[in-house]
Amino acid sequence: METVAKRTTLMISSPAFEHEGLIPAQYTCEGAGINPPLSIGGIPDDAKTLALIMEDPDAPGKVFDHWLVWNIPPTESIPENSVPGLEGTNSRGQIGYTGPCPPSGTHRYFFKVFAVDTLLELAKGADKTKLNYALQRHVIGYGELMGIVHSRQTTIHSRAVSDSRSR
Repeated sequence: METVAKRTTLMISSPAFEHEGLIPAQYTCEGAGINPPLSIGGIPDDAKTLALIMEDPDAPGKVFDHWLVWNIPPTESIPENSVPGLEGTNSRGQIGYTGPCPPSGTHRYFFKVFAVDTLLELAKGADKTKLNYALQRHVIGYGELMGIVHSRQTTIHSRAVSDSRSR
């Protein structure tokens, strides 16, 4: 009989936006395109590292990976505009963070944090498939934060409708 390790629920938040709230422009393609600051709580004592995946499930065609990071030392704070661990290749084919830039509508962005019981043997630049494989049987805690971004097109349309109603 196989035993399943107990997973701890991690708390992940950001001082820059509320859960299910609007991600400020400075963290998107409309601004500086830097990663937002993140706070992580409830990290198990036996966690050796953390891993982080930021993804957009509302992207056309497939889930868009914005940021993959692993072998982050167990920490309660990931600063804005930082490289907290080894970074993987995002869906743009670049290593590192790429800010949200939805082509249309409102998109949800999930920041998924994993407490890991080992140092992952994964080279810088790996993709999400390789990261997910490396995480198998090593995740001892998990939490997620979701923020939203409206496309520039949606924002312009909303302003135009609002302006026409106020006339």
